[in-house]
Amino acid sequence: MESYENLALDLVDGILTIAINRESKMNALNRATMLEIKDAFQYVQDNPKEVRGVILTGAGEKAFVAGADISEFTGLSEMHARKFAEEGQEIFQEIENCHTPVIAVVNGFALGGGCELAMACHMRIAVSAAKFGQPEVNLGLIPGYGGTQRLTQLIGKGRAFEFLMSADMIGAERAEQMGLANYVEADKEAAHAKAVEILSKIASKAPLAIGLVIDSVNAYFETGVEGYQTEANAFAGCFGTNDFKEGVAAFLEKRKADFKGE
Repeated sequence: MESYENLALDLVDGILTIAINRESKMNALNRATMLEIKDAFQYVQDNPKEVRGVILTGAGEKAFVAGADISEFTGLSEMHARKFAEEGQEIFQEIENCHTPVIAVVNGFALGGGCELAMACHMRIAVSAAKFGQPEVNLGLIPGYGGTQRLTQLIGKGRAFEFLMSADMIGAERAEQMGLANYVEADKEAAHAKAVEILSKIASKAPLAIGLVIDSVNAYFETGVEGYQTEANAFAGCFGTNDFKEGVAAFLEKRKADFKGE
């Protein structure tokens, strides 16, 4: 694995923890950090047998990611701002479409781009002190990394309007009630342990099928894509895999399946 200036990586038993490592800046996302995130997830995609699950979190206890690095916004023209947003959306889409399951452990403030990053993950586990928010309208902006789209998918249109237009922060329990967080745990250690528990369970299943689940669920929200047909195609594709043959054989023989991701 690469070593990074702004990320800290730790691979244990097939689960890769990626920590945004800019604690003195509340783990704010600058362009260099975004490019390192892109590179780290390329590594995940290229090594599916080595990395069976990803935990994305922030260094320290105060912040998951407290937002984008606003200093990089000054002087941007409309053309450059559009490119800035599109590049960020592309990176977050790579996380969302990654065939390896990704869980965000939200260990504090997840604001602006940080909330958008958490929403790009497949699941979110929050510490009890976590705070979520999209405060962009306070700066005369709106979210640019997919926040308007993913937030609406997760919590519904009416709540998304309120959340985005009021710029209010919400706590972890409220986030769980709204569907923004899957679980709330007492602290970062407990949240990390919960993420490991979930990813370890998923890692025992057929890897190719897990990837196709991700494709099929994401297809529901993708413009111009027929989700039911995506599901049918993925279902049919499973029949050509050795994992399917192993799964059926194990079921009939009343034993635990040994999936190879083939």
